[in-house]
Amino acid sequence: MTDVLDGVRDHYRATGLTERLKTALMAFGPEKQRLMPQQLAALDQFHTRGLAATAELARLAGIAADMSVLDVGSGVGGPARFLAATHGCRVTGVDLSEPFVDAARYLTERTGQGERVSFETASALDLPFDDGHFDVVLLQHVAMNISDRARLYREIRRVLKAGGRFAIYDVVLNDGEPHYPVPWARTPATSFLLTAAATREAIEPAGFRNVAWRDDTEAAKGWIAELRASGPPPSPNLGVVMGPDFAQLAANLGRNLMEGRVGILSAVFEAASVNT
Repeated sequence: MTDVLDGVRDHYRATGLTERLKTALMAFGPEKQRLMPQQLAALDQFHTRGLAATAELARLAGIAADMSVLDVGSGVGGPARFLAATHGCRVTGVDLSEPFVDAARYLTERTGQGERVSFETASALDLPFDDGHFDVVLLQHVAMNISDRARLYREIRRVLKAGGRFAIYDVVLNDGEPHYPVPWARTPATSFLLTAAATREAIEPAGFRNVAWRDDTEAAKGWIAELRASGPPPSPNLGVVMGPDFAQLAANLGRNLMEGRVGILSAVFEAASVNT
C-alpha cells in the first residue's frame, strides 16, 4: 500500500508548482490583481470536459448554499473554488500531493475565496474529519489511482451525514487495457480502473443507495473531438501543472476514449442511515 501511495505521490509531485503558476498567471496581470475562478479553468479543472463536467456534477448532486462540501482529490482546487463561487457553499479540498495543496491555497488567495474554501494534505483512505461532517462529497477522476476501493468508499461514507450525497465522475474500464501514459498514471503500476458495474458494486455495500447514473462517454468523445479540431489549448493550461509531457498524457486519454478502452461515468449516491 505504501509503495502504491508513493507512486501516486511521485506522479503528482509537481516540484516548484506554485512558482510556475505565479509566472504563468502574469498573463492575467500583476500578482496583486484578483482573479475570477473561471479565468483559471484551463489549468485547474484536472478532469475530462473540465469546468462543464464540474458544473453538471454539482447540479446532479443538488449542491446548495447552506451545504458543507468535501472535494476528495482536489488537485489545485479548481472545482472547490468554482462550487463556492457559483453555489455559495463551503468547500474543503484534500489531496495526497503537498505541492498541489500549496498551489490550491495560493490560487484561492488570488481569487479571494479563503473564507469559503480551504485545503488539506491527506489521503482519501484516511480523511482527517469527524463522522457525519459533510453534506456532499465529490470524487472526480480520483478513484482510478486507488486500489482499495472498499476502504475508500467506507471512508467517504463515514464523513457524510445520513442522507448526504456522494457524487462521482470517474474514468471506468471498458474493453481492453488502456494505452499509457495517461493523465492519472504514467504506467499501469498506479492505475486501478474498474468497470462501471464493478464501481457500483464496490460503492453500494459501503452504505450507499444510487440515485443518479449516467454514461458520459459520448459527451467526453465529443469534447475530445472539439479539442483536436481547435488546435493547441489556451495558455496557461494544465501543462503548467503536470509538466511538458501533459500533451502526450492527454492525447492517450483521448485515444483510449475513442478506441472504447475506457469510458466516463457520472453518478450520485445517497448515504444510508448507519442503522439501515
